[in-house]
Amino acid sequence: MNALEATGLTARYGSLNVIYGIDLIVGKGEMVALLGTNGAGKTTTLRALSGVLRHGGSIKLDGAEIGALSAAKRTGVGLAHVPQGRGTFAGFTVEENLWLGAHTVKDRAQIAHDVQSWFTRFPRLNERRHQLAGGLSGGEQQMLALARAMMSRPHVLMCDEPSLGLAPSIAHEIFAFLRELSRTSGLSVLLVEQNAHLTLEIADRAYVIEHGTIELEGTAAQLKSDTMVKKAYLGLTA
Repeated sequence: MNALEATGLTARYGSLNVIYGIDLIVGKGEMVALLGTNGAGKTTTLRALSGVLRHGGSIKLDGAEIGALSAAKRTGVGLAHVPQGRGTFAGFTVEENLWLGAHTVKDRAQIAHDVQSWFTRFPRLNERRHQLAGGLSGGEQQMLALARAMMSRPHVLMCDEPSLGLAPSIAHEIFAFLRELSRTSGLSVLLVEQNAHLTLEIADRAYVIEHGTIELEGTAAQLKSDTMVKKAYLGLTA
């Protein structure tokens, strides 16, 4: 059984169609990348999957149809979404952001335990636990966004451009963290990224989306050797 499966996924903004009949699968414990140019439909795909955008088609999480559920209920059944721009609550402290991320969890002792676990995993967040999130650096905000998403203990984590605006060393740290989560905890990850070099180094498989449709799919190794991917995303000519 797959962790996340979309079949015939469509979405639009007003009268403008953006994605057309997308099929994609994220297996359990698998890291899957969604590559594409600006405007190709990557962010729209994640917004449709997470339920913040009206859509057509089927979306299944752990084999159960979730397409009729609200965004909040999708979080409650195990689908977490870190949007582009991180989406931290700037006027709340780091620690308050983590507690807000656990709004679907009823056990306060579990929440407190998970908060401390993430402070242990990200010492820089622990040092700033009483600081407003809006005052964090870009890398710290990305760490907070990921930790907050994980507070709901998701089965599938969707990340939209986690390296955006980050120094290369911080981007590598964030990607290593995502790879570690997938490897050690069995978390399934759907990653939208423009940094194809970095993404294809850590992903198991990838899809290439153009003009709202899937144009290519395969293992990361296969796509790294594909002529079109080399030219369009890796800056190589052969």
